[in-house]
This record gives sequence, structure tokens and C-alpha cells, in this order.
Amino acid sequence: MKNKDIDLYFDSALRLAEDAFFQEEVPVGAVIISKTGEILSEAHNLKEKNNDVTAHAEILAIKEAAKKIGSWRLTGCSIIVTLEPCPMCLSAIAQSRIKNLYFGAYDKKGGALSLGYNFSSDSRLNHKFNIYGGFKHYECSTLLSNFFKRKRKNYRGQSF
Repeated sequence: MKNKDIDLYFDSALRLAEDAFFQEEVPVGAVIISKTGEILSEAHNLKEKNNDVTAHAEILAIKEAAKKIGSWRLTGCSIIVTLEPCPMCLSAIAQSRIKNLYFGAYDKKGGALSLGYNFSSDSRLNHKFNIYGGFKHYECSTLLSNFFKRKRKNYRGQSF
């Protein structure tokens, strides 16, 4: 995939993350792209709204893409996500047979790769995939930082 295309898909993922931000969800957006470049699915976090710990943007996008193509195997697809996936999401990416993961901001506290869980290079697993991180890092991390600053400010009883 060309960097120009990746930038466009990241713009879509960032718009989704912004939607999540204004819905009081952790602002993470994910887009799944077919091997031909078609957007198969788009999602943002819905943990709060759905009271569902698994309602991460990546999981929701994977489910929607699988439904659209009629198979859980997303072979040849790429996922674009604004935040480094957690262990649950990275495992789902491996299980769905996605070919490429592109993510924005690194997550030192919750990101699977930052925590040392690199399922894509574990020889005991049967699926390998490519991982590329740091795309639009500033935009992605700024949105997340602003969200948590706003949450802390509200938690202290102050207005937004």
C-alpha cells in the first residue's frame, strides 16, 4: 500500500476516533481495507455505550468486515487503527488472518507490542502479519491526550 493511500485511510480512522471522542468513548478509530483497496468496514470504540469490554474499534471493524465478505478470514486485508492494539485486539487481528496492521500512536501502558506481545512474530502461531507503527502519531496521540485531559478535568468536578 502506498503512503498516500495510507494517509487517506488514516484520515478516515481519525474522523472515527473524533466521533468516539464526542460520544465519551476512548477515541480510537479503525478501518479495514480489502486487498483491492476497498473500505470493508469502519468502527470506533463503543465500550461505554454497549457496556461491552470487547467493543474496541478493531474488534468491531473485524466483525463488520467478516460479515460483509461472508468469511472470518480477512486474508490479504489491512487494518488501519489510530492506537496500537491491545493484546486482545492484536490476537483478533492474527486470528482473522489480516495481512497488514498500520497504527498511529504507540500505547506504552496497554499496547500489545509495547508490552512485548508480538503475536505476528511468534513462531508457535500459524499466522504471520506485517506491522507498521507511528503513522500520524502526533494527530492520534494528541486526540487521545485531549480526551483524557478532559476526562480528568471533569472527574474533578470542573466543567469542560
